[in-house]
Amino acid sequence: MSEATKPPAPTGILEAALYVDDLDKAEVFYGVVLGLEQIQRVQDRHVFFRVGPSVLLIFNPDKTELPPSNPRLPVPPHGARGPGHVCLVLERDQFRQMRRRLEEAGTPIDAEFDWPNGARSLYFRDPAGNSVEFAEGWLWD
Repeated sequence: MSEATKPPAPTGILEAALYVDDLDKAEVFYGVVLGLEQIQRVQDRHVFFRVGPSVLLIFNPDKTELPPSNPRLPVPPHGARGPGHVCLVLERDQFRQMRRRLEEAGTPIDAEFDWPNGARSLYFRDPAGNSVEFAEGWLWD
């Protein structure tokens, strides 16, 4: 593909989505346990959290599979079933404190290790079974 025909490359991920069966549990887990700033909740449809310059969208899949009801927001139906994955950035010196918060909340740690490049990761599950990871921001450098 020549430079002239190459499409423009996106510069970041604005939002990522996970799907859960209980928004109330997700709201407590992501907002209280993980300390994310909640920016929106719409009844039983979704709860959104700010993560730095990005947004983590937590959806009830039963509601997002429905056609849009507001013609001003014609978001097409979408969704997923089963466990997903999201990785959030955390500095190495914050891992111990976050691990303690997770353990105090009764959240088991699935794994914690250093990758071959030296970056640290911590894996656990949210109440819906989604795989959540904290990693140092330079993991993919």
